[in-house]
Amino acid sequence: MEQLSFFDTEDNLPQDILEYKPNFFDANESRQIFKTLLEQTPWKQESQYMYGREVKTPRLTAWYGDESSYYKFSGQQFIPLKWTDQLLNIKLKIEPAAGVLFNSVLLNYYRDNNDSVAWHSDDEPELGINPLIASVNFGQTRRFDVRHKANHKQKYSVNLENGSLLLMKGDVQHQWEHQVPKSAKVLKGRINLTFRTII
Repeated sequence: MEQLSFFDTEDNLPQDILEYKPNFFDANESRQIFKTLLEQTPWKQESQYMYGREVKTPRLTAWYGDESSYYKFSGQQFIPLKWTDQLLNIKLKIEPAAGVLFNSVLLNYYRDNNDSVAWHSDDEPELGINPLIASVNFGQTRRFDVRHKANHKQKYSVNLENGSLLLMKGDVQHQWEHQVPKSAKVLKGRINLTFRTII
């Protein structure tokens, strides 16, 4: 199995689909961003239908963006909240690194080690072909797994650290899927922002 515990050297990354930038935000800035987002975001626990029944997602979320950036997921349509100054500042900082202008962002709050997101791809039609998604992370380090849809033995793992930026690009959303698994270790809160361009 092709698996890494850390993407701590860029030479080990499949650069055509993943680009990891640790310490993109410094420690002090990251702590302040985490605190503000935690306290001021109107977090919600959404529900979705799985295996014929309604279940609550094991994390809290919020959706922000331009007025036109509606997003459909699991049969639901999400209407964006208005950008905050803080989110706009984060967006402006990561756009030069991504080479993309984003018009929306999904916030996920993983409260502890029991919160997670299952294997999936961000391949909704609203994102277009080969979308570039920028994932920004604040708080607790969490493992992020990626595996090829046609060959689950082709798998990578990266520990997304406080203040880090992960660019998901190329055909990663069409040929690969990703997850943030639960952990047996006791973990503190983590806030993840995935910036997207809705077309």
